[in-house]
Amino acid sequence: MAVQARPVAVRSLLPSAAVLARFAGPVLVVVLWQLASATGVLPERLLASPLTVVRTAVDLLEDGTLTHALSVSLRRAAVGFVIGAVFGIGLALVAGLSKIGEYLVDPLLQMLRTLPFYGLIPLFILWFGIGELPKIVLVAFGVAIPLYLNTFAGIRSVDGKLAELAQVQRLSRFELIRHIVLPGALPQTLVGLRQSLGVAWLALIVAEQVNADAGLGQMINDAREFLRTDVIVVGLLVYSVLGLLTDALVRLIERRALTWRRSFL
Repeated sequence: MAVQARPVAVRSLLPSAAVLARFAGPVLVVVLWQLASATGVLPERLLASPLTVVRTAVDLLEDGTLTHALSVSLRRAAVGFVIGAVFGIGLALVAGLSKIGEYLVDPLLQMLRTLPFYGLIPLFILWFGIGELPKIVLVAFGVAIPLYLNTFAGIRSVDGKLAELAQVQRLSRFELIRHIVLPGALPQTLVGLRQSLGVAWLALIVAEQVNADAGLGQMINDAREFLRTDVIVVGLLVYSVLGLLTDALVRLIERRALTWRRSFL
């Protein structure tokens, strides 16, 4: 029986055809990109070849440039995300649990969600200067809106019969929120979390293009001045990888936190 079980274990370690198929498109694009660069169809001055980008990434890692820029950008994103998440979820609770709160909060948030990032930058610079604060505020703004919208929708979608059950069980207001409202709104809140993380990286890219003295955006700006398309591509790829990693993290949280739902079993 041990001999029969070994091939099964080996097969379980091998990537499935579906996983391999998902990589086929990106790999094909990279191959065509390299061929176009090698044959001169795509000049280096317009876009560096994949091999050049890899070599540049290694050089930036070795001299510490990429590591320092990444650490600065991660700090900005983390601080902005925490602030935005607190405001987004907090305002959603205020609006979702009270009609008066909804009348006061929801119209304002619905108006703010239509504002573009670039339109806010001049105002934030006038208010907060050109240091770190306007960049963090811009990220927090981008995070708060999706989290608010989804959490608010999740709270309002909680089955009203559960509230009746809470009255029968004589649950306090705090216990109602903790045991019924928050678990019921959790699936929608996690959707908002995925969206807000994606928006956070977009907001960070915008913020770091304006008066940044460190970070991935500043590295890209310097590369633009010297026509270093290889450095620009490295910076953009790092942004993309960060977005994919944070999205994968939220998906993992979804699978663990929502195991009670049949669709996640």
